[in-house]
Amino acid sequence: MLANLFVILQYLLPKHWLTSLVYRIARINIPRVKNFLIARFVQIYDVDVEEIKLDLPDGFATLNDFFVRELNDGARDIDDGARSIVSPVDGTVSVAGALRADSILQAKGLDYSLDDLLATDLEESASYINGRFATIYLAPYNYHRVHAPFDGELFAARYVPGDLFSVNAATVSKVAGLFRRNERLIMHFRTMHGPASVILVGALNVGSITTPWSGEIRPRKAGAVDIIDLSGHETTVKKGDLLGWFNMGSTVIVLLPDGVSEWRNNLQPGETLRMGESIGTFSAAAK
Repeated sequence: MLANLFVILQYLLPKHWLTSLVYRIARINIPRVKNFLIARFVQIYDVDVEEIKLDLPDGFATLNDFFVRELNDGARDIDDGARSIVSPVDGTVSVAGALRADSILQAKGLDYSLDDLLATDLEESASYINGRFATIYLAPYNYHRVHAPFDGELFAARYVPGDLFSVNAATVSKVAGLFRRNERLIMHFRTMHGPASVILVGALNVGSITTPWSGEIRPRKAGAVDIIDLSGHETTVKKGDLLGWFNMGSTVIVLLPDGVSEWRNNLQPGETLRMGESIGTFSAAAK
């Protein structure tokens, strides 16, 4: 009942205004206030503080700095298998599997199309017909940096403005086309096995998305798709390299073409993942 009410409220509430408010609160740098916010956040969400690189709370200037925290060196092992595909984040599998032609499963009874997800990138969309996808949800307590799930070269990135529905399980199961409605940052890669994409989906209270190539991107409900200028930046990434971070929580989608990879058999909805662990493998033959 409460879950249904929360979903209904999201159609009525000013989501961008609320997200902007959270953005400002999370950046309060008055020591007493930010220390209180960090302490409450750790308590409410039972954050594992043993793996955090900086001291609490003095190592963080704001709640947002804590939210996008780095971990201790060696806190995550990156699977070094030559053909392994690793989880780009700490999170929970929402759904993973094969596309049905150009249709991606969102939740039971709901799906959405590649073209809608990738917006203006229709040529890239065609590469993933009948391919593989994995949708991973980041809860508030998770480590919120996003890393490369494979070796590759970033050749294009787009910011697509949109809505800011929550991406929790209750909302995902009820709001049709949620991931193609919400704002998102789409990153296209070339790998030895063909194209691959990583999509960072924004959500309610996600104050912004940051990458080394784009800097900070603030939510925008409408307008043209932004082409991220990659010139002057290193665009080659190795498995486990930093791709960016969510300033508050959200979802990451990984897309791979048909016939080049397989997810591991036990990659099932509800499974908890740690960044760097293997979630699948590329086929032996490189393209």
